[in-house]
Amino acid sequence: MSVELIERDLLLENPAGMPLGLSASRDLLGRIGSLETRIARTEREIDAAQAVRYRVFVEEMKAQVCVEDARRGREVDSWDSLCDHLLVLDRSIDGDTEDQIVGTYRLLRHEVAIAHGGFYSGSEFGVNALVARHPEKRFMELGRSCVLPQYRTKRTVELLWQGCWAYALQHRIDAMFGCGSFPGTQPEEHALALSFLHHNAVAKGEWAVDALPHLYREMDLMPSEAVNARRALFSMPPLIKGYLRLGAMVGNGAVVDQAFNTTDVLIILPISSISGRYVNYYGADAGRFASAS
Repeated sequence: MSVELIERDLLLENPAGMPLGLSASRDLLGRIGSLETRIARTEREIDAAQAVRYRVFVEEMKAQVCVEDARRGREVDSWDSLCDHLLVLDRSIDGDTEDQIVGTYRLLRHEVAIAHGGFYSGSEFGVNALVARHPEKRFMELGRSCVLPQYRTKRTVELLWQGCWAYALQHRIDAMFGCGSFPGTQPEEHALALSFLHHNAVAKGEWAVDALPHLYREMDLMPSEAVNARRALFSMPPLIKGYLRLGAMVGNGAVVDQAFNTTDVLIILPISSISGRYVNYYGADAGRFASAS
């Protein structure tokens, strides 16, 4: 199903005719209970999101940052100024909006990436070739996904996806991609999950993407007959597992990111590949917030 058809269906549920993914406050992308998701509005909010990233990536996952960023308690890079920053806020927390940020995602739109030399994940995977094979499509890169430990629930992951989906509809995105990370720098520790991905989810044909040759690490670590699908899915990070349920594919080969202490795979999700039941579920929700009063 094309973005245009999805949008047409949502507009039938949106008699107010407001832009998709926006509420009366113009930027609310989703709400579940006390949690809300929207794009950061100010530099202070982006700074607070970078502080959340520091707590997760540096303090918890032992990523490496420069001395100045460590002093400030922020995880920052040059791509931050090019991206929109999706936030998850817990409105039940007392304090300023910056104190309510419990999760974040970084979104880089096609035209912005092309104007500034490409996509972040192009440093690990051959995404430039992927984009070049689809000149008629608009891509969006997802990155720097993180959630504070006490909020790592199905509800929060669902809200992050809901925000990405509404944003994609708003900007008429045709396909999304980004790195999905396993903890640690030893791919062999994730042999079951990586082998399952290799045998069952590697993108083929026009969507095929390889890890860059000098970074390529084998994912085919176990024969297919030795892979227990249930155990493999159970061992995966929730975000990667969630993307698979939506209909995502993965690139060929993993990459070890020493600076972030992770083993990365490339997630590729054409909008047209998303399961119809998820389009209906998230599409309807995006339409609900588009017409909220």
